[in-house]
Amino acid sequence: MAALALGLAGTAAIVVPAVTAEANTADLVVDYACQQGIATSGSGTVHLRTKLTVPTTLNVGDPLNVSWKLGYKDATRLGAPALLPNGGRVEVTGRVNLSGSWIGQLQPKGFVDQPGAMVKGTPLKLPEGIADFAYTDREGTLTVKPGRLFIDFRPPASEVVVNDDDPRISYGPGWEDLNDQPSQNNDNHLDLHRTTAKDAWASFTFTGTGIDYIAQRDQRAGPVDIYVDNEPGTPPRVDPSRNEDGTVVNDANKGGQTLWKFRGLKFGEHTISVKNVEDGKWGQLDAFRVVTRELANPPQEYRATCEIVSAPVAVQVKIGGGGDNPASPSPDSSPDASPSASASASVSPSASPTDDNPGDESPSPSPSATPSPSPSASPSPAAVQTQNYVVTAVVTQGSPSPTATRTVTLTATPSVAQVAITPQGGAQTGEAPERVSFSGMLLIGSGGALLLIGMLSGVALLRRRAAHSGERG
Repeated sequence: MAALALGLAGTAAIVVPAVTAEANTADLVVDYACQQGIATSGSGTVHLRTKLTVPTTLNVGDPLNVSWKLGYKDATRLGAPALLPNGGRVEVTGRVNLSGSWIGQLQPKGFVDQPGAMVKGTPLKLPEGIADFAYTDREGTLTVKPGRLFIDFRPPASEVVVNDDDPRISYGPGWEDLNDQPSQNNDNHLDLHRTTAKDAWASFTFTGTGIDYIAQRDQRAGPVDIYVDNEPGTPPRVDPSRNEDGTVVNDANKGGQTLWKFRGLKFGEHTISVKNVEDGKWGQLDAFRVVTRELANPPQEYRATCEIVSAPVAVQVKIGGGGDNPASPSPDSSPDASPSASASASVSPSASPTDDNPGDESPSPSPSATPSPSPSASPSPAAVQTQNYVVTAVVTQGSPSPTATRTVTLTATPSVAQVAITPQGGAQTGEAPERVSFSGMLLIGSGGALLLIGMLSGVALLRRRAAHSGERG
């Protein structure tokens, strides 16, 4: 079973080694009730049915993989927290508490993007699953117990223009809705609102981190006061009849102009109001532009916290010494556990030793389980290639959120001999070269044959010379 650990910042996937073939797994069915945040903007209280899968028998060095399938239990749904024309992202973080041989916490994570525009209350999709893992470095037995789930919503960065006739914009007395304006005026949607009444106001409630006021530049226009969340804006007044240097403009009906803008609001719901200052002067509104910057963390006010409402459940995991047949635990019944035939699952109503309080806006990077202080298992000299991983998570009890420290130590055993083999009799070995014995009689016979051949060759040479001498005479 391959294990998948989901992102830190985001989010990258890490593939870890497969669990041994002998490993058994337990499937725990856990029901949750979610409240606050995007649960409130949805059905109020949202019910989930989840299935947690945990291996029950491992060998030292195998990863402890924890995966969680998520789903809605009934018709209740999480809801979009605001009008969001570009969708958003649902992020889920779980808590899995470890006790026994290890004391610590895993934080399975996952996310899913919400496609398309949404209004407040639009039902949200959940990620199909979340996962996390930790490496095992020694024998022992630990208890794995699911804890809370935290569901966050992260809106995307965006800029959205809201036209003057949008029903979310409220107008006081004295405004006139002007439609079908000449295209050369460049008004948004070829329309705008206009007033000549002193103190006539318009307001708009939006969700974002910035806002722009868009209207015409015109000699006949007058100053407009701007308020954000009932406080004077920065600057508090804008005059569309004057340039930035204070001189009077020569423009008439020059529409689509961004006359005022503000950035740096905390993401959330805000209200902008504009008020005409002078009687008889034009106060105009063409559009607002809502700006949302990219957020480092999901807004805390959108977080839904999910508590277990089914009977508490837990699984015991036995980590063997790496033999071919790790000990198989005996099955134990549990009201909400659905273990496989050879899995071990047990009800554990006692409280987890690890604090579930999330604390900060977003969960800390996923800490892995902490083995109790002890030396790591030594690699076997006969192993072809071995690696020992020590993953450490330090959890401070009672603090706003767990603080995790992850340490990875790698050791390797070489797979080939470190001393080369030198042939016998080689240089600096201190050994005599190998000897080859031959028969003495064979040596004598070979020498006699060579002597006889030489004598016969000499006689033949003398006869040939005598023959040549006779022919000359």
